[in-house]
Amino acid sequence: MSTVTTTKPHDTAGTAASPAAAAAGHGEGRIGLRANLRHIGALVRRNALQIKQDPESMFDVLFMPIIFTLLFVFVFGGAVSGKGNQGEYVSYLVPGLMAMMGMNIAMAVGTGVNDDFKKGVMDRFRSMPIARSSVLLAKIVVEVGRMLVAIAILLCVGFILGLSIQGSVLDLFLSIGLSVVFGASLMWIFILLGLTMKTAQAVQGMAMLVLMPLQFGSSIFAKPSTMPGWLQSFTDYNPLSNLADAARALINGTPVGNSVWMTLAWSLAITAVTMPLAVRKFRQKT
Repeated sequence: MSTVTTTKPHDTAGTAASPAAAAAGHGEGRIGLRANLRHIGALVRRNALQIKQDPESMFDVLFMPIIFTLLFVFVFGGAVSGKGNQGEYVSYLVPGLMAMMGMNIAMAVGTGVNDDFKKGVMDRFRSMPIARSSVLLAKIVVEVGRMLVAIAILLCVGFILGLSIQGSVLDLFLSIGLSVVFGASLMWIFILLGLTMKTAQAVQGMAMLVLMPLQFGSSIFAKPSTMPGWLQSFTDYNPLSNLADAARALINGTPVGNSVWMTLAWSLAITAVTMPLAVRKFRQKT
């Protein structure tokens, strides 16, 4: 009597999938710089296509600079600078609003990251052999682009209302660059919040608790000399005041002082602390 032997089929799917899974498990240690940049580029394109498919996501960028500028110039401008001096207030306000634009757009990054986890988008990245940091860096790049659009609209509204550039064109671009660098550093804070909080509503609520004191307790809207002494002390150490003062001095052609270096120092310190924490938290969740 002959015996029949059976052999277990070789699991080719599991073998083929194992290198990718291993690469994903090891993280970005096996991924070179060129591949990392390629992943960031692909994810930037993905995020940009999402904006194209959902144009309403650009409403905050398009309308927030217009609404805030008109609101503060015509409602509070007379009270701050005196009736009839709204034009003078424009030159004070618009550079300060550049700092505010970056902070408000940074808040949207945190809610977006949190929402991506809720929708299961991050589950797709979990099995892909890509650097975990590339997902977050791609979001930063896209939001920086949105920030530049908001600043461009803000400046256009400011020019219509009488803003004039007293400094050089290089100074104008330097003020924009400072706003972008500082705004990008703040994004890491809100990404960390988005990865830590349970819901997007919680992220937004926590962000507002941080935003309101920093924005209104700064030199963005009014001169610190008009504030109580205790609030002036807070304003002096507020990084938004440093950015607003730096942008204002560059655009209006006045002495810059240490505000530019203080803004860069704040940006570097915030990024150095929060970026590793955000990437680590993201790796733990994925």
